[in-house]
Amino acid sequence: MDMAIPGHIDPVPVPRPITPRADGRSDLMGLMREDIAALLETAGLDRKQAKLRSKQLFHWIYHRGVTYFDSMTDIAKQMRPWLEERFVIGRPQVVEAQVSSDGTRKWLLRTDDSQEYEMVFIPDADRGTLCISSQVGCTLNCRFCYTGTMRLVRNLTPGEIVGQVMLARDALGEWPKGAMDQLDDEEDAASYTADGRLLTNIVLMGMGEPLYNFDNVRDAMKVVMHGDGLALSKRRITLSTSGVVPLMARCGEEIGVNLAVSLHAVTKEVRDEIVPINRKFGLEELLQACADYPGASNARRITFEYVMLKDKNDTDEDARELVRLIKGYGLPAKVNLIPFNPWPGAIYECSDPERIKRFSDIVFEGGISAPVRTPRGRDIMAACGQLKSASEKKSRAELDRLAEEKQAALG
Repeated sequence: MDMAIPGHIDPVPVPRPITPRADGRSDLMGLMREDIAALLETAGLDRKQAKLRSKQLFHWIYHRGVTYFDSMTDIAKQMRPWLEERFVIGRPQVVEAQVSSDGTRKWLLRTDDSQEYEMVFIPDADRGTLCISSQVGCTLNCRFCYTGTMRLVRNLTPGEIVGQVMLARDALGEWPKGAMDQLDDEEDAASYTADGRLLTNIVLMGMGEPLYNFDNVRDAMKVVMHGDGLALSKRRITLSTSGVVPLMARCGEEIGVNLAVSLHAVTKEVRDEIVPINRKFGLEELLQACADYPGASNARRITFEYVMLKDKNDTDEDARELVRLIKGYGLPAKVNLIPFNPWPGAIYECSDPERIKRFSDIVFEGGISAPVRTPRGRDIMAACGQLKSASEKKSRAELDRLAEEKQAALG
């Protein structure tokens, strides 16, 4: 979908096109069964055969985590080289993997066309949350966010979005073992749930604005939620938006996941400064879109994210206005208070702990849950608002040279 994307001053998005694979093969990562079947049919299989093979491939790729056709034991041996010649089951390339002192993991990833982006895994006692990216760079220029200092390079494809989840499961060793035809019903059913897994939840809170890559995010989440594949419930997935009002209803209808909104301020003046998209879609419009969000209820509350910035948005009056706004629109909501995570060149400071506690107490007293998020992964720049890759530092000429070198290396 083409739509104007607000930048800090003017909407000037120029995302780079995606470079086709140098080896000419089609990547199956991120595709639904019907898409895989269509590719197989185009490659020469008859419709019945393509449908059967697509079901097998979908299972092996998303339920088993297999990356080589040779490992797919219920596909005829003579068929496997045919698949290998035409298709690939991709994973993002890991440039760097870091582990924080608190157990948080961060990966710097690279695409086939040499773009870089990041994802983070946050382990807790009762859950494990994977924070994934939807774009390389971002156009929103939220002034407290390190990613906001990047330019938008391009949208991530469904395969590159799903690939982050696959890579995390690889790293955590969370794929069922054994052949597809060797599992009994009990083992097979159990393995399709998040129970007992380290990776239980996904948040679309990494690099980029998910709703400005709507179609690819929607298609990726369909794969992630599919019962025959990764099978993560929509209740375990949260999409965070800075307030792309025209697409919020579609998000609820077509994706159906939990909604988080980067609010961060309760007045037009302050939000215009720190979340510039507010100049395009104001607070009233945003809160009405939240009130209209399909599926929102007391059981599935909307989360408002609120970064605590010293002397900017952290007064008692701000806390009371936050309560008034949420109640005024009748929103089933909770507030996540986020201590500001510093980064090189940031112009803001984090509110004092006592001020954050006072703010939280006022919101709680107003009948709205407002826990303070414990910063995670600060020592490896993996905390909220700290993600930033080096992609925007490469010129177009450098990226083209890297692509040529890679193609030459492949022969």
